[in-house]
Amino acid sequence: MEFAFYIAALVAVLATLRTITHTNPVHALLYLIISLLAIAAVFFSLGAYFAAALEIIVYAGAIMVLFVFVVMMLNLGNVQEQERAWLKPSTWIGPSILAVVLLAVMIASITGLHDQGIKGTMVDAKAVGIALFGPYVLAVELASMLLLAGLVVAFHIGREHKPGEVLGNASAAPVKEMAKRKTEERA
Repeated sequence: MEFAFYIAALVAVLATLRTITHTNPVHALLYLIISLLAIAAVFFSLGAYFAAALEIIVYAGAIMVLFVFVVMMLNLGNVQEQERAWLKPSTWIGPSILAVVLLAVMIASITGLHDQGIKGTMVDAKAVGIALFGPYVLAVELASMLLLAGLVVAFHIGREHKPGEVLGNASAAPVKEMAKRKTEERA
């Protein structure tokens, strides 16, 4: 399973680098999905089948849907032009190639073309739960708080403030003054 481990790890590193270096958030999300699938393949090659399934279901499924909603909530501009740009083949070539490599590695691992198939000890759900909520409970809780903070920040960044709108319990005078300055600057 070393073959599957190294190839999946290489795909994960490449996809993660593309996620970080992309300026378009939707393209970065595509590479992030491939990166998460590659990490699941790494778990699979190590014999942690339950962790691999959780990686796909929780991260590549649920959290990626959350990220898509955040990108939609940020209202990044003209929708028609963006959709045309997202449907270009150049957008999908990189993630598609990495996904095909992952698929080929997993098929080769399952059928036993390399290293005589899947070897290793199976880790069950109870062992994963004991590890996560035993010595690593602080790390799990910190990760959940980080995700929550990111969601709250994205909501506040994407929220559209209208002139004259009162924010929280603040008085309306500073908001009106700020709106007045903005209209004077535009003129």
